[in-house]
Amino acid sequence: MTDEEAATLLGLPVRTYRRWKAGEIGRIDRDSKARLSNLMGIHKALRIIFREPQRGYAWIRKPNSAFTQRSALEVMLGGELTDLMRVRRYLDAERGTW
Repeated sequence: MTDEEAATLLGLPVRTYRRWKAGEIGRIDRDSKARLSNLMGIHKALRIIFREPQRGYAWIRKPNSAFTQRSALEVMLGGELTDLMRVRRYLDAERGTW
């Protein structure tokens, strides 16, 4: 994943993301906390659904009929918090309820 893609997922300017990546994390606002929570939920769901991590990483980039043949990554790169929530809801439904 590129720095630009990661910054989009986190709703940050690329410069800020690169500072975070270098360990210089400042205050985390409510939107960023919600984005991080959804991203962690997506990661957890992928780890539950796919035993091999590489399959989960590949799934993120594959076209999916649930997203009108776009990949989950393409959906999430729409840049809105609701885009992340959409992918997380889909994966939570796929893996089943608690």
